[in-house]
Amino acid sequence: MSFRQVRKSISLSLVGSPLPTSAAHQECLPNGQAMAVLSSDALSSVAYATDQTLAVLILAGSAALSWSLPITLAVIALVAIVVLSYQQTLHAYPEGGGCYIVARANLGITTGLVGAAALLIDYSLTAGVSLMAGTQALTSYLPALLPWQVPIALVLLVFVGWINLRGMSESGRLFSLPVYAFIAMVALLVGFGLVDLVLRHGFVPEPTPPVQAIAPLSLFLVLRAFSSGCSAMTGIEAIANGVQVFRDPAAANARATMAVMGLILSLMFLGISLLAWMYGVDPSSNQTTMAILGERIFGASNPLYPALQLFTLLILMLAANTAFADFPRLGAMLACDSHLPRLMAFRGDRLVFQNGILVLIGLAGLIIVFCKGDTTMAINLYAVGVFLAFTISQSGMVLYRLHQRGSAWRWRALMNGFGALFTGLVLAVVVFSKFSSGAWLVVLLIPSLVWILALIKKRYGRLQHALDFDESDEMIESVLPPYSEVSIAPADPGQGPIVVCLEALDRAAIAAVRQACRMSRQVSVLFVYSSHHNPQRIREHWDRQIGQSLGVALTLKESPYASFIDPLVEMVHAIERGAIEGSQPEQRLTVLMPEVISTGWLDGLLLNQSVDLVSAALRDRGSRIFSRYRYYLQV
Repeated sequence: MSFRQVRKSISLSLVGSPLPTSAAHQECLPNGQAMAVLSSDALSSVAYATDQTLAVLILAGSAALSWSLPITLAVIALVAIVVLSYQQTLHAYPEGGGCYIVARANLGITTGLVGAAALLIDYSLTAGVSLMAGTQALTSYLPALLPWQVPIALVLLVFVGWINLRGMSESGRLFSLPVYAFIAMVALLVGFGLVDLVLRHGFVPEPTPPVQAIAPLSLFLVLRAFSSGCSAMTGIEAIANGVQVFRDPAAANARATMAVMGLILSLMFLGISLLAWMYGVDPSSNQTTMAILGERIFGASNPLYPALQLFTLLILMLAANTAFADFPRLGAMLACDSHLPRLMAFRGDRLVFQNGILVLIGLAGLIIVFCKGDTTMAINLYAVGVFLAFTISQSGMVLYRLHQRGSAWRWRALMNGFGALFTGLVLAVVVFSKFSSGAWLVVLLIPSLVWILALIKKRYGRLQHALDFDESDEMIESVLPPYSEVSIAPADPGQGPIVVCLEALDRAAIAAVRQACRMSRQVSVLFVYSSHHNPQRIREHWDRQIGQSLGVALTLKESPYASFIDPLVEMVHAIERGAIEGSQPEQRLTVLMPEVISTGWLDGLLLNQSVDLVSAALRDRGSRIFSRYRYYLQV
């Protein structure tokens, strides 16, 4: 067995068999599973949102902790506003109303890129924060694992990434049980706690162990605590960004799921904050608030206590799955608009954007290592991106309502306006209160990332302009570059057939076909297309511009999979076996692909991603020669 066969066998075992693109609708999820995939980030935030609020209030001493409940109620009110606002967004954009789409359409491409940059940073931080928080839930129950927090978080990251590489339906089935088990455990915790308060405490708050104040209880401190508590809102926009995950009618199902998610989130957050205040939880301990409440209410020897910690760990781990669901989709949107390398839009054989998943694994891993497993700094970072995306999205919806009008447009515009106003105020509070605690880094990162996205778009435009040809080009000579090079290994290449494999009809493709015709009278051209291509236009374009000039026929084949590699290899095999008229299987076959060579330092990421993949797929056949026609661009 060859190395490639071994590698393919391992890949099939780990990731699974390829799925045909016709099965894409089967990868869509029912509401219950979709909420588990897209809402785990928002629902899991109750495991640390109360901690973040108390950690700020305790700076003013134990007495300041009484402010935790009013702050929780204010956050819940903001959750309701944002949920209602995003429901209006889903009504206007039933195909998916993420920040990038809404801002691009209503506020301009630059504002859209600002929102996209904020979300890319937010999703990366979400994955890291969730896994680090899950690890802290584990080490709260097993303190002996404290020195191993970073390795544990990295192992969990790889596991979540692997599940997502296997496909959306598998992650939905696997992740549903832990999400709903966590909701059930929190409901039991709140229920048992309220019963205990009624029967034993008479709803009289227990005093918190005295802590000396190191800062005055000021408006600034309360606002800072409020902005920390707003970490409970992370992930609310994920449903609007991931409408494609839902089964039809997708938009209606997404709106209903968002309403249920907002209600469950609010009740759990209120319950945990109420119990923390009533039981006088000390936020300065080495345990999380959830762990302290579980030990106090269930008892350390009760099996419900380790069950609570286990499912807290699992949902925090799975909260990273929200980022794995939305980061690759956003990356693919940006790639389709040429703001990211187009390999980010490559949909793998399991119908997931596998390159986006791999990039997210790398970014989240760097965050975990940089933060040394501590969530505090990372939470300060990603709150900025969350509320910036909220504000941009809702502002865009206000303009959408003003331009489109429609039924009840005033009420809908007012709701989106309230959402933009309040999230904008929270954004200002977050930036002001957390600037010195790390928010400054995101404030710098967002414009830097916008500049990179715009730079990629500009470079793609220059490259495409250099490769495109119009119908005024006479014959084929005009599309040849100033100089070119072809690396053909056979001693007498004109004696055997040549198969030219194309993925685009541009100057490089025409030059490669022209060179093949110079070397052999037996030239075949293959173009494997996917669902986003128009085969009729490809055929008409070929016949009008190329086929008549060179006398070469074009063979089109639709790929049943997201990847075109395997169908292309099968077509080459068919030609070699003589299954296509005119081929001579007794002669050596040369497979030729154009490879664009450019001088730009960024072009290696932007061009020729499929050439190496095809070369690797054909490498193990002894009689086949794979050659690259190097088309040089001076751009």
